[in-house]
Amino acid sequence: MYKKILFLCLFSFLMAEEVVLPTHKIHFTGQKHFDTEALEDALDVENKSFFQFWKKDDPRIKDKLLPTLEETIKSFYSSEGFYDVEVHIKENNTSVDVELKENEPVHIKNIEIESDYNISDFIPMKKNDIFRAKSFISAKNKMIDSLLQSGYCSYDLDTKAYVDLDKHTVNLKYHLSKGGICTFGKLTLRGLKTIKDDVVISRVRALEGKQFNTELVQDTSNALYGLHAFDSILINVDRKFYNVIPVDIRFEEISEPYHMEVGAGYDTYVGARVHGEITKYNFLGDAQQLNLKASWSQKEQLLVLSYFKPAFLNLFGYYIDFGAQIGYSNLEFDGFQEEKSFSKAYLQYDSGRLKLKAGMALETINIAALDNLNTGQELEQAVNEGNFVLAYPYVDFVYDARDSKLNPKYGYYLSAYTEMGLSREENADAYMKIQLEGRIIYTFSDLTLAAVGKVGVIDEESENSLPESRYFFGGGSYSNRAYGFREMGIITSTTVDTIYGASSMLNLSLEGDYPIWGDLYGALFTDNTMLTEQAYNFKGEIISSAGVGVRYMTPIGPFKLDVGFNVNDPGIYGISFQIGQSF
Repeated sequence: MYKKILFLCLFSFLMAEEVVLPTHKIHFTGQKHFDTEALEDALDVENKSFFQFWKKDDPRIKDKLLPTLEETIKSFYSSEGFYDVEVHIKENNTSVDVELKENEPVHIKNIEIESDYNISDFIPMKKNDIFRAKSFISAKNKMIDSLLQSGYCSYDLDTKAYVDLDKHTVNLKYHLSKGGICTFGKLTLRGLKTIKDDVVISRVRALEGKQFNTELVQDTSNALYGLHAFDSILINVDRKFYNVIPVDIRFEEISEPYHMEVGAGYDTYVGARVHGEITKYNFLGDAQQLNLKASWSQKEQLLVLSYFKPAFLNLFGYYIDFGAQIGYSNLEFDGFQEEKSFSKAYLQYDSGRLKLKAGMALETINIAALDNLNTGQELEQAVNEGNFVLAYPYVDFVYDARDSKLNPKYGYYLSAYTEMGLSREENADAYMKIQLEGRIIYTFSDLTLAAVGKVGVIDEESENSLPESRYFFGGGSYSNRAYGFREMGIITSTTVDTIYGASSMLNLSLEGDYPIWGDLYGALFTDNTMLTEQAYNFKGEIISSAGVGVRYMTPIGPFKLDVGFNVNDPGIYGISFQIGQSF
């Protein structure tokens, strides 16, 4: 039965014809203050795509929009300060000619501000500028957003625009009294059936007594949805009692807790890959999660079972999560193969910006030499083969002050990871691994600049006591983009690296992104990498790369395509793509 339904759907899709709505060609003349593209965009005129560069421009407007064309044009011009625009439309069977006479716009004569809160930065228009209603409304909304983010929920704001059409002038008046600081009040939860209140409270950022802030309300929503245990979450902060705002949250728990994902794709490191994943959300209630993930490619085979329990402990008012993993991986590096089985357990504190994780891990690793080097590349020394057992506690600290995790424009990011343990082959040798990272992002107008710095050290009691895969490697979207992921080993010159992992690592990446057209951005970047054999040795050779890239903005983050070249040998280059920013 399912095969018949699938066949009918496929047949219907193949037989369906594209529905093309009737259109007219459209042409504008007489405009001075606005280019043709701005008019076409305002009137929903269809034109060729940016990628269809070989096609001739053929702007067309749907016939159903023609009856209201004059009204729409006048509305657009009025919003831009032109209240006396004259529109003459000539229409035949195939085309529409629009002749415009914009006449004199309305200019700002005076701006009067009476406020006990600084709002001047939110008023983009200046004296003698053309009055734009859209900017006037936008400025008011920005003022309100700023007041709410600063805790002022009892403000009194009055904005008025007095327009004199005869003189073509407008007087703007802004009156604001900010009122007192507001705080969050009592939290009320409704709709919970299989999830305890403590689990929800552990994700609430808008806690009673905290200064009111709309960002904390949004952070609360994001954190609650991050539990993947609810179909809907409604947060109500509309009530107010003497500058105290109660927080009312209504939930609908997830109705279909199983999530399955199966797919095939291509990874720049492991090549063609198939993968599958199944997750049980709200496993046994309390928003617990159970996840099984598997993937296969010629270079990597992976199987991981994960468990997560939010609000496992409450220590002095701080909610602590618990997680655990067991798994198996078989991964091919340049010159050797790593086969590993592992288990981890950790406790985690997550307050939104701050995430602190501490855990214990046990890994059994087998390293075997592998004859997969590039043509002309030879082993200069033997890879340290054998079986290794690593047992170590670890701490992972992250402080994320970026304005967005998907596509940040401002902010900074700090992280620190350290593990101290024993590597058992024949003797138990102690080691310590530390890795630090810092990112800073700032946007000037439309230009976003970012810098990412990384430093890492492995300090061993005995030399070469760790499996080769445990050391530092470079290359890839988060390292040096002239090389593939983890393709760079110890660096011996500005153009030569080895297959061996490093005990010390430095990496600095600089990038600038700028919009080209719509959601399409261009990028320039440089990546600079140092990988040395000795711990704490930061005087080695550096491989520097430079490159260009494009980013297409999507709801789940930018899709990135980068091409990087070694600046000392452009014949060495890499192509990488990913979803999400590197900074």
